[in-house]
Amino acid sequence: MWLVWLVIAAVLFVGEILTAGFLLLWFAIAAVVAMFVSFITTNLFIQILIFLIVSVLLLIFTRPLLSKYTNKDNTITNSNAIIGKTAIVTEDISLLNSTGQINVDGEIWSAKTMDPNLIIPKGSKVEIIGIDGVKACVASNYEVPSNK
Repeated sequence: MWLVWLVIAAVLFVGEILTAGFLLLWFAIAAVVAMFVSFITTNLFIQILIFLIVSVLLLIFTRPLLSKYTNKDNTITNSNAIIGKTAIVTEDISLLNSTGQINVDGEIWSAKTMDPNLIIPKGSKVEIIGIDGVKACVASNYEVPSNK
C-alpha cells in the first residue's frame, strides 16, 4: 500500500507545482505521512484516518502562516498604479461618442468620463480617478491649454 500513497503524494506534488496555490501541498505531505504509516500497519482505515488528520492539521495551522508570507494582494497592478495620476488627452474624450484616449507615463489608455455631457478636448490635462474594465475613468479639473 505504500506505493499507492507514494503515487498519490507524487500526483499531489505535481499538481501543486502546476497550480502554485499552496493547497495540494498539504495533502501531498499528508500522503507521505500515510505512506510511512503503511510501513507500520496494513490497516487501510488507520492510514486514511492519519491522512485526513494530518491534512486538516496542516491546513489549519500552516496554510494561514504561509499565506501571510506569500500574499500577492499587496502588489499594485499596472491599472491600479495610474489612479490619481495626471494624463494628457490624445483623443477627444466623449462618453456619448464612446471616444477618448489619454497618455499617462508614456502609455496610451482608452479613457472615459463619468459625465455623459462632458467632452474633454485633445491636449487637456485630466486626473485618473478610477478604472472601469479596460478604460481609465478621468475627471477634468484643468484648463484647456492654449495653442500658442
